[in-house]
Amino acid sequence: MKQTKSYTIPKRLIYEAYKRVKANKGGAGVDGQSMKDFEQNLENNLYKLWNRLSSGSYFPQAVKRVEIPKSDGGIRPLGIPTISDRIAQMVVKIEIEPELEKHFHPDSYGYRPLKSAHHAVAKVKERCWQRGWVLDMDIKGFFDAINHDLLMRAVEKHVKETWQLLYIRRWLEAPVQYTIGELEQRTQGTPQGGVISPLLANLFLHYAFDQWIEAHWTGIQFERYADDIICHCKTEQEAIALKSFLVERFTECGLQLHPEKTKIVYCKSWKYKQAHEQISFDFLGFTFKPKKVKNKDGRMMLSFQPGISQKSAKRIRAEINSWPWNYWLQGDTKSIVAHARNKIRGWMVYYGRFCRWEVIDVLNHFDKRLSRWAERKYKKLKTIKQAVKRVRGARKASPWLFAHWSRVGYKVG
Repeated sequence: MKQTKSYTIPKRLIYEAYKRVKANKGGAGVDGQSMKDFEQNLENNLYKLWNRLSSGSYFPQAVKRVEIPKSDGGIRPLGIPTISDRIAQMVVKIEIEPELEKHFHPDSYGYRPLKSAHHAVAKVKERCWQRGWVLDMDIKGFFDAINHDLLMRAVEKHVKETWQLLYIRRWLEAPVQYTIGELEQRTQGTPQGGVISPLLANLFLHYAFDQWIEAHWTGIQFERYADDIICHCKTEQEAIALKSFLVERFTECGLQLHPEKTKIVYCKSWKYKQAHEQISFDFLGFTFKPKKVKNKDGRMMLSFQPGISQKSAKRIRAEINSWPWNYWLQGDTKSIVAHARNKIRGWMVYYGRFCRWEVIDVLNHFDKRLSRWAERKYKKLKTIKQAVKRVRGARKASPWLFAHWSRVGYKVG
């Protein structure tokens, strides 16, 4: 007698989900199983997952809690599902994302196909020229504060397959396991680090913010990258009123605007006045503030522009300092190039999209560390001045070696 399954899920979908999870990389969950471990018995592991998903007997394991230090001294809590659970989440994401994409707002940029952080930053830059005031919002602990019932109401509006609804609810309710082994049951939130969490978070804010703004504040322009939100207002009074109403709106949705990090900023480039209390804000690793730049006629003018933020710059310098410079004394520059080249290029590609010279200035810290390494490595370099001269010579002779040494710009669409 042929066995029938409760739900029809193609096996090819499981395999496609596995390939995407593998491409995203990531560490092991609470079971300690890495992708390499999972692949040692790949066919059987994928079959077992398909069988459980198809029969309705799939239950996710606890989510591994990992705390990542933030530049402001706080922590960013991440939730890492197991490899099997990440593949299962990817199965549902592949199925429901195309439908949700039809409804998402064009000014929602985070974790969406064909949209990027650069698109969001460029749009903020454009609109700061058009309107003089910005409401820069920070939602306190957003991913951990999402109301399950409100989220499921939004999910049920678009997702009709019973098995998809069943597993989304189970993922939301899966407990969190801390490093000491303690389990915590969840009644709200979706783990930042889960495959499907960004999609669910976007859906939640689509109704909590995007559609609400369009319905109640016609004409307000905004850019949203997940829970990072910038609103553009015509006057300070409009920004103050909008902030007041949004405090109430987010409270209704179980969220809280961070009282210290949410601020109103003056950004009219050609009417900049020292009298305004707030004249800069951070967004996606960039700081928007007045800068003196040359116009088309070669004259200096004040312009409200994005450039790498101090937090991002500090983080980059700290990472460069953490590299194994002492260990590299036993080798040669090939080890340094192999370790640093792609990292530096990544920073240049991302932060060099706007005010490229600012990130080059930050990455010159690498040259300083390289000079100190060279002084210690090569005995004929008697002083740091000689070492600096040698690094400058290498930079001139081989500008292709590191991205910030080259005059070629790095642009991302």
